[in-house]
Amino acid sequence: MAKAGQHRVAILVYDGVTLLDVAGPAEVFREANRFGADYQISLLSPTGADVTSSLGIRVAVDGAVSPEPAVDTLLVAGSDLYPRARVPADLADAARIPVAVASRVASICTGAFVLAAAGVLDGKRATTHWKVAHELAARYPTCRVEPDAIYVRDGTTYTSAGVTAGIDLALALVEEDHGPDLARDVARALVVYMQRAGGQSQFSAPLQGPPPRSPALRTITDLVTANPRADHSLGELAKHLNVSTRHLTRLFHDELSTTPARYVENVRFDLARALLDQGHTATQAASLAGFPSYESMRRVFARKLSISPAAHQRRFSTTRRDDAG
Repeated sequence: MAKAGQHRVAILVYDGVTLLDVAGPAEVFREANRFGADYQISLLSPTGADVTSSLGIRVAVDGAVSPEPAVDTLLVAGSDLYPRARVPADLADAARIPVAVASRVASICTGAFVLAAAGVLDGKRATTHWKVAHELAARYPTCRVEPDAIYVRDGTTYTSAGVTAGIDLALALVEEDHGPDLARDVARALVVYMQRAGGQSQFSAPLQGPPPRSPALRTITDLVTANPRADHSLGELAKHLNVSTRHLTRLFHDELSTTPARYVENVRFDLARALLDQGHTATQAASLAGFPSYESMRRVFARKLSISPAAHQRRFSTTRRDDAG
């Protein structure tokens, strides 16, 4: 039986689990104990056997998942395995056991696939790593996936984005339990933000995907990517194919699920982001990428990343720090 004020946290692990998905949140709860919390952390596997992480490191567990003793918080760690393959029935079944009695349930990164396979995310909002968010949405269509969120709460169910977002989520859970002051102490001790600015799209790769099937549309997309600075208004693009603007818009919608204007904007945005990473000034990046002005580029960054071009550049252009003079 748990002591008064004690909070049991169980982390579900299994062969192939991502070690940082386990260690990051666990470290947050352990650090919180230094400031007055009382989290009791245990690692559970489906059978109670030790598991081997994706790094090949053996992870000792405290036992098998079980309805007793009941846990207050269940965390399901992620793995590179299950976006690529179906979650095994025994793992999904194992997740259901503590879910039934836990006060709250959370997943780290691709642990969302395990929760979804267990039926926990049916009809709920959720997130996972940006790279596999589309796969989660396709495989579990009743789950409303929010691909840009760092973490999502839907009732007592929580899901988080890739790896280090598990730390963000754990801090949010600590704040929920003990208030912002204690959570802030933990964040400072771990040298992390209480709440990072922007969504996970700021970490995502540039536009990727197969080329359009239609040769006509491929002509247009190649034209835009080859010279983003050119006049790519809807009328000018339609003239290149000698088609109506309505027909071109329909081609983009049917094949790329976007509009010509938004496609041009995305290409310019990806180029501008790369230029900023290479050290160009924001004004130079805006001009070279084809934005009409710096202000128009700033608005796109604010809408897509919730941060300014300058803030993005500070975070991603280099890992070097100037030596103190």
